[in-house]
Amino acid sequence: MTRDARPHRFLGAPLSVLLGLAPLAAAAQVRPSLQTASTPTQSSNATDSISISGDSSSIALPCVTPVAFTPPISGFPCVTLGSGLLAATQQQNASPAVSLPAKAVESASPQAQGEPRPDSQAGSSNPPPARESQHQSAAEQLKEEEKQRVMGIVPTFNVTYRQNAVPLSSGQKMDLALHSTLDIFTFASAFAEAGYYEMDNDLVGFSRGAKGYFERTGAAYLDTADGTVLSTGVVPILFRQDPRYFRLGYGPKWHRTWYALASSFIAKGDRSGKWEPNYGNLLGNLAAGGISNLYYPPGNTSAGLTMTNFAIQIAEGMAGAVFEEFWPDISRKLLHRDPTHGLDAGREAQYEAAEALKQSQQPSQTR
Repeated sequence: MTRDARPHRFLGAPLSVLLGLAPLAAAAQVRPSLQTASTPTQSSNATDSISISGDSSSIALPCVTPVAFTPPISGFPCVTLGSGLLAATQQQNASPAVSLPAKAVESASPQAQGEPRPDSQAGSSNPPPARESQHQSAAEQLKEEEKQRVMGIVPTFNVTYRQNAVPLSSGQKMDLALHSTLDIFTFASAFAEAGYYEMDNDLVGFSRGAKGYFERTGAAYLDTADGTVLSTGVVPILFRQDPRYFRLGYGPKWHRTWYALASSFIAKGDRSGKWEPNYGNLLGNLAAGGISNLYYPPGNTSAGLTMTNFAIQIAEGMAGAVFEEFWPDISRKLLHRDPTHGLDAGREAQYEAAEALKQSQQPSQTR
């Protein structure tokens, strides 16, 4: 019996090995052309004077400023997104401002007197505070995600319940990939899959008995490990994309279903935060299929079967994303447990408020 087109089975002849490795080689060449969006950086306006305001009272509301990691600017309108409503920050009773020449302030600074800047001292390798805070926030969110499981068994480490989750660093992406690869459920799945093939006498070239069983187990585990490390770690690092599934969690069910299905083909860019082609899922799984031909025995490889299993893997990913999208809803209804810890309730309330506001602004139809 020849090797069937099954999940986690990517096969092909030596030609398919080159077919699988070619996307990674091309990825390194086209990556610079894809990085058109840059990370928002803190900007400053060059002026002739620096204003120093006296005591003032203001209405302090949480807001989103135009520049990332920039403190709110007094007197500028800010938008509060948490409640779905618009709020403005307005300065009141401000005392007159005193203007000093910018050159005078610069001459009094330690840098103007020849002292080195704190971030340019010799031997200093500390990252900027904003980047360090972002890395710490991503680490805390990743730590929570690596505890997520369906019914406490099946891991869902690559799912985030936050639409505005902090992008992961290269090391954190690889940590996520290795955490999934080394999870006990991954090993158990490989043993179970090998047992199925052993009973069915599938995969020509493997021997029978204990030796063949462990050979099939190793091949099944390597299939999963190759696909996970490449699609979650290596390729997303090259293209600077987030390998996680950003669960929607609100809106009509048909819209959520289409959103989940599309996640196999689109991913969020680390810098732009916009949707891009999901190179990690597509190129990563295709490359893993080519690599698998190196450790499968002859008779289980062909380029056509490799592409067939690649298509099956993409379809499985689409079905898995739909399940991950609606699993918290199922858990709340049947198990009375909320895996999102209230995040869904907040997003649903915000969505309903926005829909009600939209309907109230529509002109009433005259009879």
